[in-house]
Amino acid sequence: MNQTHFLNAKLADGTVADFTIADGRFIAIAPAANTVTPPSGAIDLAGQLVLPAFVEGHIHLDTSFYGDVWRPHIPCTNGFDVRERVAFQMRNLEQAAPMAERARNQLELCVGNGSLAMRSHVMVDATVGMKHVETILAVREKYRDLIDIQLVAFPQSGILSSPGTAELLDEALKLGCDLIGGLDPASFDRDVKGHLDVVFGLAEKRGAGIDIHLHDRGTLGLFEIEEIAARTTASGMQGKVVISHAYGLGDISADASAKAGERIAGAGVAIMTNAPGDHPFPPVAALRKAGVTVFAGSDNIRDSWWPYGDGDMLNRANMIGYRSGFYEDWELEAAYDVVSHAGAKALGLEGYGIAVGAKADFVALKAEHVLEAVVAVPKDRTVYRAGREVARGGKVGPKTR
Repeated sequence: MNQTHFLNAKLADGTVADFTIADGRFIAIAPAANTVTPPSGAIDLAGQLVLPAFVEGHIHLDTSFYGDVWRPHIPCTNGFDVRERVAFQMRNLEQAAPMAERARNQLELCVGNGSLAMRSHVMVDATVGMKHVETILAVREKYRDLIDIQLVAFPQSGILSSPGTAELLDEALKLGCDLIGGLDPASFDRDVKGHLDVVFGLAEKRGAGIDIHLHDRGTLGLFEIEEIAARTTASGMQGKVVISHAYGLGDISADASAKAGERIAGAGVAIMTNAPGDHPFPPVAALRKAGVTVFAGSDNIRDSWWPYGDGDMLNRANMIGYRSGFYEDWELEAAYDVVSHAGAKALGLEGYGIAVGAKADFVALKAEHVLEAVVAVPKDRTVYRAGREVARGGKVGPKTR
């Protein structure tokens, strides 16, 4: 059995440890021995903080322009409008570099920053058919040894309002997508029951999870969240359903939000947020207190929705903490949890963490502790996949592609 020994790693609890990896997993973790003669080939981490690789919980590999030519942002004519943004996106994609190339650029950006597990939404509608799904499935296969990727069949143009999309979503699940998506059942398809009938029906038929985009705000968004929670409980899908964005939780009263948190937690529905700059977003601390799994993703990276995004989940933790008013140590720890352990729970990842038996996917960086990592966002990082170095200083090694 080939073994790799790592020395003098600072763990999240502050202890300094040595650990051994074999067959891609941690097989031993013990207090640093400080031996005069270290094991042959041992890697000395010299007190760097070692954290489990970050979880990129929500991204769009097929629609980013990262690495492509700069595309100026086009503002909506009347505030934020999902339909208009989709139209802008389709127009831009017609002129973009090949999708596989753009997806690889974005993947390597995320891996370079320390994410080794990801959930990407992939567009499915009557216009693009299976093209996006087939392309991203091929990219996923090429990068399977570098990063774990879950794919969501995402009805970017709605379901009921885009004839034939339900059948295409079913085909996408058969081809290899892991989850079925949804999009604003009320405001986009204007039929909450009909939309959710398709989503939950396909999930049951194919044994897939669910991840629904929900941009609707206020009481309308809250109503949809409650409907999704009720459907989740009725179908026995606790722990397998995610509501992404859930803006409606961010612009209702604290009392209404607290009650919603209890319903969401009771249904085992997870909430994804990227703490967008100009939209309300779910109250992370209140939801976590209620027992809701709240996790994070970059969402859009330099695409038709906004020009921002760096694929760095540690920076996303910083952003979520900053916008949430997280100042105390326990709050900063919560911001870190949102991009790590909570993300792993929401995605149902097996063997996540720094523990004997867990997968040896981790990041080594220069910080005294998790708190400093969240506030300082150190860029000097080394990323290890199954105990093997795959990226350093933000760059993926050429032999790992």
